[in-house]
Amino acid sequence: MTDVAERVLREATTIAVVGLSQHPEKAAHSVPAALQAAGFRVVPVHPSAESVLGEKAYRSLVDVPGPVDVVEVFRPAAEAPEIARQAVRIGARALWLQQGIVSAEARRIAEEAGLDYVEDRCMAVVRAIAGITRHQR
Repeated sequence: MTDVAERVLREATTIAVVGLSQHPEKAAHSVPAALQAAGFRVVPVHPSAESVLGEKAYRSLVDVPGPVDVVEVFRPAAEAPEIARQAVRIGARALWLQQGIVSAEARRIAEEAGLDYVEDRCMAVVRAIAGITRHQR
């Protein structure tokens, strides 16, 4: 049986990454880079970057044009509830808190709005173990 995390990735094409780092040595950069290399469209959400991973960066989730399948969070747990509210506002289908991030309030916000919810799991690890890739456009 497929778990929620694997299903979310299998159904996703576009992943908005809140907190995508400009520093390649950080997981907040290497995980999204691995997802991008596997064919996912990665949309950086960063308050001051112009671009990351060759993609235009947006200051907040509400600034991201077009549909977002999954919002991946690389920010402290205290920021997760507001990010969850923004994910609901933009119509994302899932909220994913990266490994080490847990928020009962973010879970409540996401699940009450009907979003799939994953927390404390590494998206790159789930993708690699399940062998999920997207064809490059």
